[in-house]
Amino acid sequence: MQGTFFPISELSTYQSKWTIRARVTSKGQVRTFRKGSGEGQVFHVELLDAEGGEIRATFWGDAVTLFQDKLQKGKCYTFSGGSLRVANRQFNQCNHRYEINFDKAGKIEEVEDVAQIEKNVFKLVDLRTVQSRPPPFTADLCGVITAFQPRVAFTSKDGKELVKREVTVADDTATSIVVALWGERAQREDSAFAGNPVVVMKGVTYKEWNGGLSASLSEGGDLVFGSELPDAQRIAQWWSKDGLAKEVKALSNPGPGGRGPSGAAVEDLADLRRHAEQVLADQGKVFSVPARLFQVQMRKQGEAQPLVYMGCQEPKEGNGLPCNRRVDESGFCAACNRAGKAAPRLALRCKFSDLADSPWMTTFHEASQKAVGMSAEQIKALEDGEGREAVEAAIRRAYMLEPVQLTVRAKYDYYNGEPRTNVTCIDVRPVSRGERGRAMLQEIGHMLAATKA
Repeated sequence: MQGTFFPISELSTYQSKWTIRARVTSKGQVRTFRKGSGEGQVFHVELLDAEGGEIRATFWGDAVTLFQDKLQKGKCYTFSGGSLRVANRQFNQCNHRYEINFDKAGKIEEVEDVAQIEKNVFKLVDLRTVQSRPPPFTADLCGVITAFQPRVAFTSKDGKELVKREVTVADDTATSIVVALWGERAQREDSAFAGNPVVVMKGVTYKEWNGGLSASLSEGGDLVFGSELPDAQRIAQWWSKDGLAKEVKALSNPGPGGRGPSGAAVEDLADLRRHAEQVLADQGKVFSVPARLFQVQMRKQGEAQPLVYMGCQEPKEGNGLPCNRRVDESGFCAACNRAGKAAPRLALRCKFSDLADSPWMTTFHEASQKAVGMSAEQIKALEDGEGREAVEAAIRRAYMLEPVQLTVRAKYDYYNGEPRTNVTCIDVRPVSRGERGRAMLQEIGHMLAATKA
């Protein structure tokens, strides 16, 4: 016993009266479900006590109203008045045979922080073990981010505004998987994912998809950068010594396209053109290809093309992301129907090039800034201060420098009533030399095998 508190590890259906003291280490969002002719509500938390015992607690009906706002992740509470049932191991990763159910009769009180209770406990499962387990299941993951996609906002089938980002995570079993991040985690700046950081993820759900595995970090999970766990230190050392040069087996297969980017790799820009032409009506597809910036369209028919426009920065309803629609000279946004905050944004038409092709692509704001190595604010200030010629000279200095990895979206569209494939660049980032080197070595291997045959 912990004084007057019952240890979580000893909870079972044989005890009806107990009080536990624990920290909320994870908190899920409220979910609504059909219940007869009406609707019900539910959410869950994960609890950890001073002896290291973990258990999941689920709140139903009126208990959601009573405790959803009261329970905050990271804080300590006393809990009593719940009932226990055998845990569903498919969706519950706590190492406890039971889970607690609370209704409106539950009693929960916040207490001062208990230093003896850890902030979190990770149960890490390496990706080789993940491959051998039948999905679906939930586990914790530690690995290095070897690639990442830009964040994408879209509307779900049930009308919810969502933000998603996909990252590729590899560990020292030389295995990788694509993990979907959502909400605030997806909206972190690209710089947080650049440079191959080691991350620890608590609460990753693995499912079978497209002949491989897909993974998603649950809303109640954790995403930790710079962890001091021994596993994180070991993987960082593996990546710096062997990982960059080692062929990594991918557990995730690129999908046929959709609202979120899948980033299917293509060999070169000519291969990209061939794949883009095969995109069918109303289907979008995302590709990843290395290239160099060859040119930016700064004039059309002798007239200077505007490079910067002022975009509305007022948050959109639903997802809180900036509107980004063009405002007029007075700062009025027709989409928001009001004048508000505005900021410079880039709208560039870029030609990217490799040995196979040199296509023109409309390049989105974030990708444009990375392509030319200047922010929209810097370009506007330079144009206002030194004139258009100074801007054009600065942009030309970015031509044909280091190779970059392009994320390109191809979508079948109509222009003036005529069907065509619309190809846009949605992200530009430095080439992962380790990944690129491995791909080139594989190409050399295929070429040598072909000549021997």
